[in-house]
Amino acid sequence: MAPRGLSVEEKRVRLLEIFHETKDFYQLKELEKLGPKMKGIVSQSVKEILQSLIDDGLVQGDKIGSSNFHWSFPSQRGVMVQARLAKAQELRESQQKQLTEVKESIRVERSARTQSESRSNSLARLADLRRQVVTLEKELSAYGDCDPVKIEEKKRAVFLAKEAALRWTDNYGTLLSYFVRQNGVDPAEIRRFLEIDEEYEDIS
Repeated sequence: MAPRGLSVEEKRVRLLEIFHETKDFYQLKELEKLGPKMKGIVSQSVKEILQSLIDDGLVQGDKIGSSNFHWSFPSQRGVMVQARLAKAQELRESQQKQLTEVKESIRVERSARTQSESRSNSLARLADLRRQVVTLEKELSAYGDCDPVKIEEKKRAVFLAKEAALRWTDNYGTLLSYFVRQNGVDPAEIRRFLEIDEEYEDIS
């Protein structure tokens, strides 16, 4: 079986090793000769690999006279890693701050909607109306065309029950949409935080 060729990452590591082990400056044509000889890197791929290292800031380059020279020292990689770590930490702190602000907004809004006898009664009424909707729709299906008067009465009752239920869900839907737009929060997270079931708005 023929030996497996080097992956792009392996070529990057080996090309960097040439710089770090020799601590010298090189032109591209020199690296194209040293790559196969020292690290088994195919000469045709050296230019592309070198450019990727330059793009990542791991290899530096400058034009001296009419020639381009490249170099890299072990300390450069450490500096790059530290810079990336600092950037990641800064991003994490920013996101943590946003999350804290969102949670505080939710806490304030939730405290404004504290449990009261009136709210508890309203929620109980909403649950009862939903049950009535289900019951009435089943009864309508069972009656069919047998009793037009009763069917019309029950249709009216279903309509009124739905209207009442929708009124109670309107405020919840408006508030949820506002938080999603203002804070970019996942609606599911807000539902979990407020302990609201996923089917809360499922009224068709």
